[in-house]
Amino acid sequence: QVQLVESGGGLVQAGGSLRLSCAASGGTFSIYAMGWFRQAPGKEREFVAAITWTGGSTSYADSVKGRFTISRDNAKNTMYLQMNSLRPEDTAVYYCARGRGSTVVTGAGRYDYWGQGTQVTVSS
Repeated sequence: QVQLVESGGGLVQAGGSLRLSCAASGGTFSIYAMGWFRQAPGKEREFVAAITWTGGSTSYADSVKGRFTISRDNAKNTMYLQMNSLRPEDTAVYYCARGRGSTVVTGAGRYDYWGQGTQVTVSS
């Protein structure tokens, strides 16, 4: 059974940085694309970033482009999201997910395993 566990969330002031981690276990990690999504209160879950299994290709939502960086370490079965220049509108629960294939996709339905989420709160 695949398990994804996020960590690294917390409370930060606007302009600050956080690094989220997603540790995978119980299944194959290295051949699948991985992604980050987020969900703010009262809003639908939205795509944040995704990365191919090699790490050679990435995709970002326009709202985070230039501020967030996704990366992965297949040897450690871990994916990361470095978040810089955080804004209050970045406040949400952040989820990592494993793609159904190896290419970058942005739709939540294209991911089959999800973590439990980690809260990120950005104060103004």
